[in-house]
Amino acid sequence: MNSVLLMDKEPGITSFGLVQREKRKLAKGTKIGHAGTLDRFASGLMVILTGSCTRLCPAFTSFGKEYVAEIVFGEETDTLDPEGEVVRRAPVPTREALEAVLPSFIGTIRQVPPVYSAIHIDGERAYRSAREGRAVEMPAREVTISSLELLSFADGKALVRAAVSKGTYIRSIARDIAAACGSAGRLENLRRTAVGPWGLADIGLGTYGLLEKTGLFSVSELPGAARKKAENGFIGAASVLSDTDPERPFCFVRIGGTLFGIGEKDGERIRLLARLGDEDM
Repeated sequence: MNSVLLMDKEPGITSFGLVQREKRKLAKGTKIGHAGTLDRFASGLMVILTGSCTRLCPAFTSFGKEYVAEIVFGEETDTLDPEGEVVRRAPVPTREALEAVLPSFIGTIRQVPPVYSAIHIDGERAYRSAREGRAVEMPAREVTISSLELLSFADGKALVRAAVSKGTYIRSIARDIAAACGSAGRLENLRRTAVGPWGLADIGLGTYGLLEKTGLFSVSELPGAARKKAENGFIGAASVLSDTDPERPFCFVRIGGTLFGIGEKDGERIRLLARLGDEDM
């Protein structure tokens, strides 16, 4: 089975647990992967890939993401989420103070990831070192926050919608916004609402429809005589009758007007990534 599947992860299950649950539904030996994890306490959109479609992971992990986050002000935990221990307390800011600092986070900024993260530091996951009580120095890195909108603020809790680049930690945004207000903060809830071109409303859409929405795929038409070569994974430029957009990096390969598979354009040839059929439309 070669597919792209959108799922709405529920809070309380790890991303690994969700993938393993889906893997049990597949034929033995079928590859499965994802295009970005969510923390255990978080919910929302996850992109699951199976079979040969796992080869598309590098393209999809580069997509930006959108979230709705609930930030609790007045306390900070070691994990920056509701599952950690409180390590700092501070006064709750006013709405005016919060609104004043939000614009400073828009654009490309330097962000320090949470200590409790899966980033490798000196060859080991940062969270493992932190759990063992060892000091971990997290280097700052550039991330881009495209938008940051305050949806509501009451009782020391803010609901914020954020659109961010790959590698941005919403837990760090919560910490840093609170610090900019002279307060302390952590996440209480986090929901991913979009990954690249896909939103929660796209759950249930078939593989072809999901891939089409990315804007990364053109349609390459091949003659029936090219089927055998295509089945062997070799599609030369001479076999392509037409291509709707040669500049796009991937394509839907059609033979005789019928969907055959998806390919990656590689110079003068198309490298077949996965077989698809009209049932995947």
